Amino acid sequence: MDQINSGSGQRIALPSQKRRKILYVQPGTQTFAGIERVVDTICSQLMEKYSDAFDVDVLYVSAHENRPETAKYTAIDRRPQGRLQLMKTFREVIAAKDYDLVIVPQIEPAVIAMVSCLGLRRNFVVHLHGNPKRECSHIKAKILFFLMKTYFLRRMRYVFGTSPRQLSSFDAMFESKVPNWWVPNPVRRFDDVEVANRGQTGYVTFVNVGRFSYQKGQDILVRAFADVYRQRKNARLKIVGHGAGETELRAEIRQLGLDDVVSIEHLPDNPQPALASSDVYVSTSRWEGWSLAICEALRFGLPVVSTDCEFGPSDILVDTRLGRLVSADGGPSLVSAMIYYCDNLATEQQNADYRRSFIDQYSEEQVVDIHAKALLAAAG
Repeated sequence: MDQINSGSGQRIALPSQKRRKILYVQPGTQTFAGIERVVDTICSQLMEKYSDAFDVDVLYVSAHENRPETAKYTAIDRRPQGRLQLMKTFREVIAAKDYDLVIVPQIEPAVIAMVSCLGLRRNFVVHLHGNPKRECSHIKAKILFFLMKTYFLRRMRYVFGTSPRQLSSFDAMFESKVPNWWVPNPVRRFDDVEVANRGQTGYVTFVNVGRFSYQKGQDILVRAFADVYRQRKNARLKIVGHGAGETELRAEIRQLGLDDVVSIEHLPDNPQPALASSDVYVSTSRWEGWSLAICEALRFGLPVVSTDCEFGPSDILVDTRLGRLVSADGGPSLVSAMIYYCDNLATEQQNADYRRSFIDQYSEEQVVDIHAKALLAAAG
C-alpha cells in the first residue's frame, strides 16, 4: 500500500499505482452559484493535492456565464436540449470512460442518470445539497423519489451529504441502509477579511446574501426588518443576490416604506464588498442543505442571526459567540435577535477573531481531505 500525505498532515492509504477515475455531474442550472462552486472547488483541489490518486472529470450540461476557467480537472461540455437528449448525454459520457465512481448532485438528477445508464456497470453516489422533504413537492419529483426509494437507492455505493442532520433525515425518509458520508462544503478564502465590520458609522448594517427566492426567505427578513427599523432608526439592511423573485421583493420593500433603508445589490461572484462593509449577517432561509453564505459571513467575523431551519444553520452556529438561532418562521424571535445586535454590536465584534478561526475547519484545504477519504471509501 502506498501512502499519500494530505496537506493537513493526514495520511490516506491507497492500493499501489491505482488512480480512481471520477466523474462529477454539474446540475443543469444557468447560474454558477452554490452547488456549482462546490463541485468546481472540490474537483480543482482534488487534482491539485491528489492527482496521483484521482483522475477527475466534470460534466457540464448547461452554460454558466460566470464559470471560472480551470485546467485542473477535465471539463466535459454538452448542451442537451430536453430530457431525452439529457439521458442520451448521460449514457454517452458515462459509458465513454471506465469510471470508478459517478457523483450526481440531488435525488432527481441521480435517478435520471441511473435510468440512463441501465445495463452499464458503474458505481453511483448521490450527493445531497438540499432538503429532500422540501424537494419532493411536485408529481415529477414524487415519481423520481419513489424510484429512488424502491429501486435505485440499494444500487448506490454511498450517499454524500452536506450536513449530519440532512443525512439522518434522508436515512429516515428513504429507510436507507446505504453507507453515508458527511462531506462539508468548502468555504473559500477572501483577501483582507480582518478589515470586516466596517459598516456605515452611526448605523448597524444587516446583510443577507442569496438567491431571491421563496426558499431563502427574503420576504421573512424584510417584514422583520420593518419591525426592527420602527424600534431602532439606526438599522440598515442590504440584500445581495439575484433571481426571479427580485420584482416581488422590491415591491414589498416599497410597500413597507423601506426604500431609503433597504438596498438590493447584485454581486453574483463575490460577496466580499457587501460582507466587508456590514455588521451582522441575517439568514432567513425556509430550508437549507448547509449554508455557504453563513460560513462566508463568519469568515469575515460577522455575527449571524439565522432561522433554525432544516438543515445547516444549527450544525454551524454551535456557539453563541458565532450567532443566534431563531424560530424557523422568523417573527418576534428574529426581530428580538436583530435588536440585540443593534444594542450590543461593540461587544459582539470582540468575537470576530473567534468566528474567523472557527470557520477554518471548513477551508478548502481541510475539506478536500474529507472528500478524498469519502471517494476512496465509495470507489473501493
